[in-house]
Amino acid sequence: MIKKLLPAVKGYEKQTVGASLMIIVEGVLEILIPFLMTKLINEGIDVPDPSLAVILKYAGLMLLMGMFALLSGALCARLAAVAGTGFAANLRNMLFQKVQDFSFANVDRFSSASIVTRLTTDVVNVQNLFTIIIRMTVRNFIIMITAFCFAVAVNATLSLVFAVTIPLLAAMMLLIMIKAHPFFEKMLARMDLMNARVQENLIAIRVVKAFVKGEDETVSFEDSAMALRKAQMTAEKIVIWSSPLSQLIFYAAMVAVCYFGGRLIVGGQMRIGDLSGFLAYIGQILSSVMMLSVVFISFIITRASQKRIVEILDETIEIDDAEADPSLEVADGSVTFDRVNFSYAKNPDNLTLSDVSFRVAAGETIGIIGGTGSSKTTLVQLIPRLYDVLSGSVKVGGRDVKDYKLKTLRDAVAMVLQTNLLFSGTIEENLRWGNEQATQEQLEAACRAACAHDFIMSFPDGYQTELGQGGVNVSGGQKQRLCIARALLKRPKVVILDDSTSACDTATDASIRHALKTQLEGMTTFIITQRIASVMDADRVIVLDDGRLVAFDTPANLLKSNDIFREVYASQMKGGEA
Repeated sequence: MIKKLLPAVKGYEKQTVGASLMIIVEGVLEILIPFLMTKLINEGIDVPDPSLAVILKYAGLMLLMGMFALLSGALCARLAAVAGTGFAANLRNMLFQKVQDFSFANVDRFSSASIVTRLTTDVVNVQNLFTIIIRMTVRNFIIMITAFCFAVAVNATLSLVFAVTIPLLAAMMLLIMIKAHPFFEKMLARMDLMNARVQENLIAIRVVKAFVKGEDETVSFEDSAMALRKAQMTAEKIVIWSSPLSQLIFYAAMVAVCYFGGRLIVGGQMRIGDLSGFLAYIGQILSSVMMLSVVFISFIITRASQKRIVEILDETIEIDDAEADPSLEVADGSVTFDRVNFSYAKNPDNLTLSDVSFRVAAGETIGIIGGTGSSKTTLVQLIPRLYDVLSGSVKVGGRDVKDYKLKTLRDAVAMVLQTNLLFSGTIEENLRWGNEQATQEQLEAACRAACAHDFIMSFPDGYQTELGQGGVNVSGGQKQRLCIARALLKRPKVVILDDSTSACDTATDASIRHALKTQLEGMTTFIITQRIASVMDADRVIVLDDGRLVAFDTPANLLKSNDIFREVYASQMKGGEA
């Protein structure tokens, strides 16, 4: 697991190693101070003729080492902070880049709230652990080993106290880790649920207000927050035992050393200075063990976060273009489906699309109709390879979509989804998602084709009008037209309108379709709609029913031959009279 996270250190290796070296210097100096204190007592005080010169000599050395230890510690803190924040930034970038490579099938396996939590809370947890490791682990490990050697050199018999205390501390930490880890996993899962509740509420705030459900949503959020609190308290109740138990063992060891050391002094087998130094060493050893236990506890707490981060990094990308030809370009907008079967569950016994075959010539306008759940959106999502077929093939420009690099294919296919999404920024900045290099004339031409230019110019700032998050300061119909204009700026060979004029009036809908047919000649257009008038001037119409293609013909012929098309036409165009 740690190996997967190590690449995030790249670019901050010097700070990481430097922090560890500085903390080693601090640790060595701290070890030498008790040694000098032993010398000061044995040679300057506990002698028949105490010497002020000896006392000042060792006191001065101790003061000098203390100052250097302070300087080393401060420098370590500085380097560790830089390394920790850099590590976190790199890790977030690794996660975000991985998420950007996800196919829709990958995204379906992780909730958006869970991904946000992993990019924020989980990364912060791992960052804190990383900083603790480079600041505390190396230092305390060096201090523990060196102080133990010094303690044995002072009195090997008295050092046997470590044979009891250190294994006891290790066993206690292991037990706490085993008990606490499952509860921290539950805590993070509860955090995902709470974040999902917040996200849904903010996205759907207008629905909440319209249905006066604010109090109900507040209660639901409180329930989620209390569930998180309960899970966190359960986990923390186990972890908090580490500190008092460690201190109990620590002070018990100190009492034992004082007792047995005192007996040795009385018996003339040990000097006072040696006992004083030994107590300092045992304090350093047990303090180091306690600090290492803090690192260990931090590892327990963040182990669940590490696991969740690695789950993202290890996720196998469903759609890969590694074997695609980078020089291959999309020749035209022709689209062919050849005996296509598709299943979200990748189960041939649970097909979403079943045995779908048709061919569309470049430049045709194709309508797609069908009842709710007939898989209209699923069908068109296979064209830009947002999902891969289970069997059969989808071809664009005469070649299988798997032959193209994803960027090449998707640059040739513009898709306006059912959910019209705009981003914070100006109208112009949103439009340039379609083409960053577009001129003002091209922007305006695309907006005129989408019937968006007039309402844009009605704003005081025109194309520089700031849009709120998600385009909250424009209407649903205006948002749809901006999304269509953004797609048209790509100058695609295939454009897919997935019920993307549903918020427009019929006159605007007709104007958009007329512009697509006349101004953008040669572009293949797929129009998914529930509005029969939107497909009456299409070249041909696909009729889907329960994931099967039941008809593919001109609107005129379908009126004669297809019951589904005829029923929809009768209900919408003739007020339901057959």
